[in-house]
Amino acid sequence: MNAPPLTTPVSTPATSMASASGTPTAVVPANPSVAMRGLRAPAWWRGRSVVIGIPYLWLLLFFMAPFLIVLKISVSEVETVHFKDLVSYVDGVVQLRLKFSNYQFLVEDALYFATYVSSLKYAAVTTLLCLLIGYPFAYFMARARPGLQPLLLMAVMLPFWTSFLLRVYAWKGLLGENGWVAQALMALGIDHLLLATGLIASLGKFMNTPFSVVLGMVYTYLPFMILPLYANLSKMDLRLLEAATDLGATPAVAFWKVTVPLSKAGIIAGAMLVFIPCIGEFVIPELLGGPQTLMIGRVLWDEFFSNNDWPMASSVAVTMIVLILVPLAIFSRYQAQAQEERR
Repeated sequence: MNAPPLTTPVSTPATSMASASGTPTAVVPANPSVAMRGLRAPAWWRGRSVVIGIPYLWLLLFFMAPFLIVLKISVSEVETVHFKDLVSYVDGVVQLRLKFSNYQFLVEDALYFATYVSSLKYAAVTTLLCLLIGYPFAYFMARARPGLQPLLLMAVMLPFWTSFLLRVYAWKGLLGENGWVAQALMALGIDHLLLATGLIASLGKFMNTPFSVVLGMVYTYLPFMILPLYANLSKMDLRLLEAATDLGATPAVAFWKVTVPLSKAGIIAGAMLVFIPCIGEFVIPELLGGPQTLMIGRVLWDEFFSNNDWPMASSVAVTMIVLILVPLAIFSRYQAQAQEERR
């Protein structure tokens, strides 16, 4: 009989090896990826968590933290140049002191109420005018030739290449007595119409009036209305308009029944981008508006730096933020409903 062949056991990398002295050595995994699993980042630091977490961390540091500081100042009492602590521990008793008299004064004083109403009015008028001017331009951009669209988009973004402050200062010269815009308005007789509507105080005087403030804000924030509308209209399916035409709809009816409803998201986004910053605008009313122009930004400046009343100014700021959060909540609710309808 032939003896069976001798086989030598082969140890795998995953088995324990012993040295000549009998001391066991470390176990080496057969698959290198198994060893790398322990070096990977934890699950909360990968993928979706990082993408969502970084913007929330940014908002927490640069929005929520300053807001909480302003909120604390608004309910604090001033002691010389320092603010008293809200929470104190005296004789074994924890005391919480919150001063709400500033908010009570905001409600009782007619000046602040008129300022808030005036800011909302200026912001609403500016938003409406930006929509009336920006929608036709965005519609023309979306329907223009593909080779012409980048040029039109560049024309909308071109003012951002110049400093915002310089552009506002330029309007002081354009609307002055010798400015060519003022001369053109007087040549066309528009100053008589503006005087009749109360937007200017006298003929030929366009500066330091509600007209100059609205004109400056419309000029400044018009691109913020055009860009969301263009982004929305450029993605619209044109076959829907063809179907409406086949069903007998006129171009005007097709525009009102098809185009406008489909561009509702762009309208709301543009309106929020214009309305929200207009409420707290300070530079334009300060440079183009007169002493009678009441807006929250100017009141905040006066309370902080003229009256040096930081708790009162902080109360005005907190109230303004609350007013801004209302349209933001409406916009977020609309977005959530739109996403549910798409599903």
